[in-house]
Amino acid sequence: MADSVVLAYSGGLDTSVLVGWLMDRGYDVHCLYVDLGQPCEDIEAILKKALDIGAKSSIAVDVQEELCCDFAFPVLQWQAKYENIYLLGTSIARPLISKIALQRAREVGAVAYVHGATGKGNDQCRFQLAAEALDPKVKIIAPWRMDEFRSLFPGRKEMLEYCEEKNIPVKATASKPYSSDENCLHISYEAGDLEDPNVDGFPIIDFGMTVSAQDAPDQETTVKIGFESGVPVSINGEKKNAFEVVDALNKLGGANGVGRIDIVENRFVGMKSRGVYEAPGMTCLYAAHQALEQLTVDRDAIHLRDRLSPEVAEMVYNGFWYCAKMDALMAFIQQLQQPVTGEVTLGLYKGNVRVVGRTSPNSLYDEAIASMEAADEADYNQNDAEGFLRILGVPLRVQGKARPRQF
Repeated sequence: MADSVVLAYSGGLDTSVLVGWLMDRGYDVHCLYVDLGQPCEDIEAILKKALDIGAKSSIAVDVQEELCCDFAFPVLQWQAKYENIYLLGTSIARPLISKIALQRAREVGAVAYVHGATGKGNDQCRFQLAAEALDPKVKIIAPWRMDEFRSLFPGRKEMLEYCEEKNIPVKATASKPYSSDENCLHISYEAGDLEDPNVDGFPIIDFGMTVSAQDAPDQETTVKIGFESGVPVSINGEKKNAFEVVDALNKLGGANGVGRIDIVENRFVGMKSRGVYEAPGMTCLYAAHQALEQLTVDRDAIHLRDRLSPEVAEMVYNGFWYCAKMDALMAFIQQLQQPVTGEVTLGLYKGNVRVVGRTSPNSLYDEAIASMEAADEADYNQNDAEGFLRILGVPLRVQGKARPRQF
């Protein structure tokens, strides 16, 4: 009886090839499509393709709500952006894929968990670190890290030829060989012509979630987003679950050209990589969430969060989701987000997002104190600033006397 393996299967070029390659090695292949709300994919066709190739089983598991609620929204609450720009759409999903794959492996008695991530990329780290944290004894098969596999498929050209031989339909073509990764949070594009950082990436990509800013409507679209303790819960006053919030904002943001970026990032494995991303819904949520925090979170608390945010972004990017440090950080952010309740209205216009208005029952903004107009000085007497500044200036005056500066 053949050993079984579970393949994290997307139906794309790499994993389609892997089904046949694993069968050639004598394995029964159980293909697992983790439904993350991929906006441009036909799940039934993808599952059928796996069976047509010869997979022992081919199933989809819907984790769209879990991805948004338990993974994306906590990262949103951290305002975590890798290298100040990337919203981590791929990184966030990988630990969840590993979790579901291990559950499926337990169901079918698989001896190994297989993924199609390359030995040059970040995803191998995210898949494996998550899997080993959940099951320290797990066996991982990563064909791109095997000489045998790379000798058969030294590049995408050979993989495309293999698919043509086997009549396996894939999105990538010889003329447009860029790779994409999709979920409800974003779509990423890399490889092919995009590997030249001086090539304009936008015109050569068939974007799946956004129109170009130039083709977006000439009128601004407004949308009101409601939050409860830092969690998005409504759109224009209508209560929605986590996935529905993201899905609705993907449509509104995408129609207005919001959320495209083109970056060169530093991979965990040490190289620089060029990627183009579109994340319309999450771009809107980051803007709205930040605007509400500005009203509701104390200065020192938010500054501490902002100092830790790059650390969280790097941990998510590198694949350290299931670990003691992340557990502690998530407990901290849950407490910090308690007052972040209210509504924010955004204006979406030709790729831009602006805050139109914000309101909260927990607002710390006191117009009477902040106003430049004459007001009751019981809470803030401007005369008090004299002593405040004299105390703050003590070390500066001492330094100025001891080490005079030229001016």
